[in-house]
Amino acid sequence: MDFEAQDKKLPFDGPDKIDVAVLETFDYEYAGKDAEIEIQTDEFTSVCPYSGLPDFASIVISYVPDQKCIELRSLKYYLLSYRNVGIFYEHLVNRMLDDLAQCCQPNTMTIRGEFTIRGGLQSVITASYPR
Repeated sequence: MDFEAQDKKLPFDGPDKIDVAVLETFDYEYAGKDAEIEIQTDEFTSVCPYSGLPDFASIVISYVPDQKCIELRSLKYYLLSYRNVGIFYEHLVNRMLDDLAQCCQPNTMTIRGEFTIRGGLQSVITASYPR
């Protein structure tokens, strides 16, 4: 049986399926006092926009809140909404930064995506707010 891998493409969703509406915040009671919040996961997945094959990453979100903090349960749902989205790494990290910065309006925020090695190449993408 012949199988042309170059013609194979698994189905996936577009970035419009990223669920920003699930994000919630709570009041930061120490506004005016800088505290850096760092959130990490090594279980992040999205898919390759060419093949539909899964991509895996460690994501590190660090921010200094102003008035609001991101509620973690809602952040988990937000991150899970990427699971079947075909998106380039560089776009993913910048999209995440835009969504999360809009959600909580922090003093500063940095998103770092460390994507697993594929084909001998590892990609690490970092985006910061304010730019």
